[in-house]
Amino acid sequence: MREEKLKFLLIITFSIFMIFFCLLPFIYMVITSFSKQPDYLFSGFNFTFDNYYSVITTRSLHFIDYLRNSLIISGISAFVCVSISALSAYAITRLLSFKYASIILLFTLATSMFPQISLVGYLFKFMSMLGWINTYFALIFPYIALTLPLSLWILVSYFSQIPKELDKAALIDGCSHWQVLYKVVLPLSVPGLFSTLLLAFIFAFNEFMFALILTIDHNARTIPVGIALFQGLHGEIPWGTIMSASTITTIPVVMLTIIFQRHIIQGLTRGAVKG
Repeated sequence: MREEKLKFLLIITFSIFMIFFCLLPFIYMVITSFSKQPDYLFSGFNFTFDNYYSVITTRSLHFIDYLRNSLIISGISAFVCVSISALSAYAITRLLSFKYASIILLFTLATSMFPQISLVGYLFKFMSMLGWINTYFALIFPYIALTLPLSLWILVSYFSQIPKELDKAALIDGCSHWQVLYKVVLPLSVPGLFSTLLLAFIFAFNEFMFALILTIDHNARTIPVGIALFQGLHGEIPWGTIMSASTITTIPVVMLTIIFQRHIIQGLTRGAVKG
């Protein structure tokens, strides 16, 4: 009994420490966003909404433009990525033999190992030739390419757990492979599709380097780069404005993750455990 109590106490203590350790930066960000002075730990805390009002109403900050760009680019890239990954995963798990499927998966994994920094120069030249610098297309296509390997691996592991007998029964009933996909496989794969969509969206929403290199102004620049450039607008570092913008940007993603965490975990783990 004593060992069980000690084990339980250690688990609770470690869990509390990890929760506090992970949430401390977020809590500090939120508190700073509501403070008049960023050095409130020494000068005292003065509650205010001015930082939020300033970041939303100051047109020179272009916060709404950055947020709109991020939502559009992330949403389109995530949707296209999941659509391509679903088609590819169906072909790999249903139409190809294990030998060829494993080769495709290993090749996909190998392409994802290239560091992004090694591709930026060539990607910038390519986008310049197409005239896509500072456009949505300059970010959407790289984001799709970067998130495809992860999306494909998740959906392949998920589709492989769906019994192939369902496909055979549907084919006997007169369905084509396309009908089997969207009438049988996709409805059974909603948790996996949703978790993949959300992960692809979060990746594109948080990506910084390509957005910094391939965009010039608020017409296509995304929110991570926009917030990072707040400090150069007025010759000082407006910590309150930066923290309030970061809080507004972070809360929707956090809320989506909390609300749909059950579907995300189910989508990520179902392919790992058989049964």
